Amino acid sequence: MKAEWNGHYAARIYHPLITSIAETGDMLDARLRPGNVGTADGALDVILDVVDRARKSFCEVAMVRIDAGFPSATLLAGLEARGIDYVPRLPANRVLDRLAEPCMKRPPGRRPAEPRMWLYELRYQAETWDKPRRVILVVKEREGDLLLDRFFLVTSLPWTTKLRHEVLAHYRERGKAEGHMGELKDVLAPALSSTNRAKTHWRGKKPKSQTPAVDAFACNEVRLLISCLGYQVMHIARRAMASATGTGWSLRRLRERVLRAGARLTISGRRMTLALSAAAAPFWSVLWPRLMTLHWADP
Repeated sequence: MKAEWNGHYAARIYHPLITSIAETGDMLDARLRPGNVGTADGALDVILDVVDRARKSFCEVAMVRIDAGFPSATLLAGLEARGIDYVPRLPANRVLDRLAEPCMKRPPGRRPAEPRMWLYELRYQAETWDKPRRVILVVKEREGDLLLDRFFLVTSLPWTTKLRHEVLAHYRERGKAEGHMGELKDVLAPALSSTNRAKTHWRGKKPKSQTPAVDAFACNEVRLLISCLGYQVMHIARRAMASATGTGWSLRRLRERVLRAGARLTISGRRMTLALSAAAAPFWSVLWPRLMTLHWADP
């Protein structure tokens, strides 16, 4: 089944690994993993494979933004060998905490009404790294908190290319990717089953013969990939509608106003005619010509 207990999330889950372009919302890859694997399990092959396929098929990859838990020494070295910059969040440890300790003090004086933030440059080399790398310490003051909070970013960008506040701003663009994942779960709601038991009823009736148990993990992987493919198709349509109407479109609005449309299909001889409802027809009249101009990228 591979839906396993995960102590970090305190639940029995699957642990999918999804890559996307945060700025545009386009989906690049999705892999389903057992629920008890580590965050970085399989990330090396996935990220480098996505980067190589993207560079070969449709664009040059300038930078990779990675969540905490992923930046292994091999992955960082692989990106550097390809000439691709990166900005991942770095999990804290005792060495980083020791480097950050002198910076974890508030300046003297009364706290202002607005929370503050400080950025510091560090040089850090993990035991598995072959060289020291640039680390940016982000110290945050939260309203009502007695102690300061902090997190670390590691990057291959030199300070002459991007200053520390620019690196932080770029990393925070990952929030857009989380928003797109939220839309996928809200509108498409991929339902992953945690059981591989045999089917005993079909449409309320008991089948004449007992069906064998299915591979639940394989079925769930297909569900995940179909959901991601459905998201990408809807995302393309959403962007086409936004371009045509000059207004923003969410996936939910696209589903309710454009896709959930009453229609009548008439078959006559060798011709099929689809008559859409009056409410949806104006949307499809501007959407369909734009969809017909698109073509698949070369494999």
